[in-house]
Amino acid sequence: MFLDKQLGNGCTWINLDVEIIKNLEDLSEIYGLDKETIEYALDKNERAHMDYDRENGTVTFIYNVLDLEKDKEYYEAIPLTFIVEKQRMITISNHKNAYVIDQMLTYLDSHESLSIYKFLFASLEIISNAYYPIIEKMDKSKDEVNGLLRQRTTKKNLFALSDLETGMVYLTAAAKQNRILLEHIQGHALYRRLDEIEKEQFDDAMIEAHQLVSMTDLISQVLQQLSGSYNNILNNNLNDNLTTLTIISVLLAVLAVITGFFGMNVPLPFMEDKHAWIYITLASAVLWLVLAQFLKRIAKIS
Repeated sequence: MFLDKQLGNGCTWINLDVEIIKNLEDLSEIYGLDKETIEYALDKNERAHMDYDRENGTVTFIYNVLDLEKDKEYYEAIPLTFIVEKQRMITISNHKNAYVIDQMLTYLDSHESLSIYKFLFASLEIISNAYYPIIEKMDKSKDEVNGLLRQRTTKKNLFALSDLETGMVYLTAAAKQNRILLEHIQGHALYRRLDEIEKEQFDDAMIEAHQLVSMTDLISQVLQQLSGSYNNILNNNLNDNLTTLTIISVLLAVLAVITGFFGMNVPLPFMEDKHAWIYITLASAVLWLVLAQFLKRIAKIS
């Protein structure tokens, strides 16, 4: 979506959609953007960082935005580009992060005479706030999956837990990169040129970024702990099953030795007794029971 909005004090905000960016040279001529900046905006794998052009004072911010469209079984983050000049801010968006542009437009309509950096930092705060509903949803899903796994540890539930863990890793990394970007801004000479209102808005964005990192990091650690716990449970179950099978195989081996011994075609005790098979069966059963109790006791001790 294309937008050209007035912010106040002669400042403007322009939003460009990557779908309509076809000719890099024309875009450079119309908006004065260099090809490197445009390539940043078109790279879907670009992560949060800041580039400062000393020659013209242009600052390019790449910020991680939550992708609400789950192309996979988990959520990921995508970049949104902010290009800040003296009297103009340009955003380059796509259909996946267009919802942020809509929220920025709503914010702009409810505020008058915004400076570029106040609007920028308010937009960064909006982006951080967009994570919270999805993270709360993932936290609720985590509790539901945990409850199902306590009842029955199935592959379906384990895959669901794995998807939650993978998605939270992506969101935690995105949140930390956003926080690092804001910390970079705070340590840059750019921050010292901001007025009090802009610094106040920046502080709000920083608080939200830190809170987002804490929230995602906590849930990510809980998911890792759950994954490790159920992995240990599965290993213990496997060990128990192997122990049971070993005991059964040992007991069957004893019976096989006894029956094999009396099946040899050589002179043996009780050959002339017609009830010999009963004695052998009873003796085998007694030996089997004694050995079974002995092995069971050893298994419990180990």
